[in-house]
Amino acid sequence: MTERAEPGSALATGQLALTALFVTALVTAQLTAAKVLQFTIPLSLPVTGDALVLPGAALAYALTFFASDCYSEVYGRKAAQRLVNVAFAMIFVMLVLVWSTIEAPAAQSSVDPTKFQTVLSASTNIVVGSLCAYVVSQNWDVIVFHEIRELTDGDHLWARNIGSTATSQAIDTVIFVSLAFFVLPRYVGIGPELPTDVVLSLMVGQYIFKLLVALLDTPFVYAVVGYLRSQTSAGRVPSSAD
Repeated sequence: MTERAEPGSALATGQLALTALFVTALVTAQLTAAKVLQFTIPLSLPVTGDALVLPGAALAYALTFFASDCYSEVYGRKAAQRLVNVAFAMIFVMLVLVWSTIEAPAAQSSVDPTKFQTVLSASTNIVVGSLCAYVVSQNWDVIVFHEIRELTDGDHLWARNIGSTATSQAIDTVIFVSLAFFVLPRYVGIGPELPTDVVLSLMVGQYIFKLLVALLDTPFVYAVVGYLRSQTSAGRVPSSAD
């Protein structure tokens, strides 16, 4: 049974905070995806060499899985899936707001409208790739999280946090990078076409980074879930059927 979060309670505040973190990180990811980052690492890896190349949205998007895993554990599967679907709708709200601002007339004291558009408007290939990746990977994350929870009888939170995130991040990375930087530019003519080796480097770099975040955020998942569990009458969390 799902825990009921009474208005003003710590559970209600936690639910609101996790929802806000999820949506904020998701919207930020949409606005920062176009910038490609590169970090030098102290070892050489296949495909990427001594550098990790990844979209600027990687960190923000990784936080969405942290938030959804905490949310799934405390508030249940159905609530988590509602969160994922409502947040998906919020992406379109963000796009409408951004583009309406871009198209609105600018005052003489405004920043350069062209630069404003360049910075804030994600290209079509980024938007399409991101939306497709989001729908598949986030729903997969919720499903796998609760499947692992059932298999372990509610034990080993670390296993479902890492297991669900590792698989969903792999799906997300392959769909987003391949669509945004390879399929759409090469076969549809939308967006700049990148060499195959660069596309592969983006996939590997993004996934390694996201997997590292999943490993590092596990103690924080335990902390958040432990605190919210302590606020329930019996320290109980909802079943995966909720």
